[in-house]
Amino acid sequence: MGVKKILQSFNTKVFIYFLIAATAVYTLAFTLVYNLKDDGYILADWLINYQDGGFKRRGLSGSFFFILQDLTGLRLNYIVYFFQFSIISLFFWYYSKLIRYKVTTLLYLSLLLSSIGFLGILNNVTYVGKKEFIVFLIFTYFVYLLDNDKLSKWKEILICIFLFVSTLLHEVTLFYVPYFAVALFIKTGKFEYKRYLKYFLAAGIPALLIIAFGKNVNEGMSLEILSKRGVHPVYGIFFWNIDERLYIKQHISEYKLYFISLGISVLHLGFYLKYLNNRKIISILLIGAFLFSFPLFYLAIDWGRWMYIHMMMLIVLFALMLKKGSSMYASEPVTIDKKFYITSLIIVFSFIYRVEMSGKGFSFQGMFYRIFIAPVELLNKMG
Repeated sequence: MGVKKILQSFNTKVFIYFLIAATAVYTLAFTLVYNLKDDGYILADWLINYQDGGFKRRGLSGSFFFILQDLTGLRLNYIVYFFQFSIISLFFWYYSKLIRYKVTTLLYLSLLLSSIGFLGILNNVTYVGKKEFIVFLIFTYFVYLLDNDKLSKWKEILICIFLFVSTLLHEVTLFYVPYFAVALFIKTGKFEYKRYLKYFLAAGIPALLIIAFGKNVNEGMSLEILSKRGVHPVYGIFFWNIDERLYIKQHISEYKLYFISLGISVLHLGFYLKYLNNRKIISILLIGAFLFSFPLFYLAIDWGRWMYIHMMMLIVLFALMLKKGSSMYASEPVTIDKKFYITSLIIVFSFIYRVEMSGKGFSFQGMFYRIFIAPVELLNKMG
């Protein structure tokens, strides 16, 4: 069988289903591993609470889990994991439903295989189990409702309630609200400012309350409270005492590398947008969405994480614009042309480089390195 026939028989939808399953299993498995280790970020971030000092950012989840523990007697590790499992699984489930009757393309697949897309999760175990999956789930559910003409008035209010609660769980929600407005514009083709305002207020009001009245994440008793409840983190969010802007300045040589990764992603997205209708206005809206998140890059060190969240939101957003198909295996045939060669080059390069959450913004320790070189290096060290 020739290369052309092999490519013609390649079904991007089937590959995406496989990638969804592999990423979901990887994410859920490592989230459990880190939870059982009392990880200071993947578990402890969910256990920030109001019992230590009162109202604060991200504290709603911990207080909620404390109540559940008091009612059930179960370990916090298992209670938190149940909710992480549910949120992560529902995200992948709704994303699968969103693309089920869409005609996927090799170019769309390249987004998932970006080093800060689905492949980014497989490249960086520290991306698993974090609260941004709440934002991914809300947005994917929102886009699914839009795509299937099911976004009723009451469901839109429900989305706003979700955004309000999500912001209390993690303030990062606010900085990605523009994607909800962009998705609505793409669906309706018109600007509906009153509806957009609801989304921004839903996330903005709790954010303002946190700024005005929020206490420190750790008011001095958090570790003692957790210890009494059977969780003993030795690093992480409750130990965080870093001037993040100073940290970025001190590690500026590493952070400059993020501009390489950002440049690659911009070129990748620019190539994708080239094949969309209304690409000029969509490009302007997406630039606006990115600029809206700019305070995150100024205030916090997780630059790779903020880029990764953007790409995941874009993957869901662009699914809205894929053509409808009649089969759950609908896939555009792969043809060998200039577009194919450029897309293939993008995919291969995505497997080569890696974007860390914080630290090195670009390295050649991507998936190829992790599969073919890292195991050999490990064996040599063991030898």
